[in-house]
Amino acid sequence: MAVRPISITGDPVLHHRASEVLDIDDELRTLVADMFETMDAAPGVGLAGPQVGVGLRLFVWSWIDDDGGDQRGVAINPTLWQSPLTIEPLDDEGESEGCLSIPGERFPLRRADSVLLRATDLDGQPFEIEAVGWLARIFQHEYDHLDGVLYADRLEHPFHKAAAKAVKRASWGVPGKTWLPGVDHLDD
Repeated sequence: MAVRPISITGDPVLHHRASEVLDIDDELRTLVADMFETMDAAPGVGLAGPQVGVGLRLFVWSWIDDDGGDQRGVAINPTLWQSPLTIEPLDDEGESEGCLSIPGERFPLRRADSVLLRATDLDGQPFEIEAVGWLARIFQHEYDHLDGVLYADRLEHPFHKAAAKAVKRASWGVPGKTWLPGVDHLDD
C-alpha cells in the first residue's frame, strides 16, 4: 500500500466523466488499498479514483456512525438515487463541505437528505445501501467526482465566487497540481 498524490482542481482527470471499471483484479485491489491509505492520511471521509489521477468509476469511504462504529467501503461502478432537495434555508455551518481536491477550503452546499447507492464490491458482488445524513452527503460528493463535478461547481452565490477566488489565490485551476498527504500541508 502507498499514499498517492491527490489531484487538485484544474487537473483534467477531475473534470471529465470517469470510465467504467471493467475488471476487478489485483491491480484494482492495490489501487483501492492505496486509496484507503491516502484517504486516511489526508485525512478524509471519502476519495474517488479521479482524485488520485485514475479516471475510473470507483470510490472509497470511511465514516463513524452514531454508535461509534467505523463504516468503510468501496463502491465500484456505482449508481446513486437521491431524495429531492429541501427548500429550507441553507445552514452555512451544518451543510459545510470540503474536498481533498480543493484542500483547506469549506463552503456550504445543499445536498439531498437521503440516497440509495447501488454498486459492486471488491469481490464482484453487488450491494445496496440506503444512507441518510452525513453518509448520504459523502456518497453524493464522491459520486459527483465520477461525473467530473467538484462540490465547488455546485455552490451558489456568494460561495461560488469565494471558492473561485480561493482557487485563484492558491494558483490552482491548472493541470498537473497535486498534493501528497503526510508530506504537503496545503491548509496551513
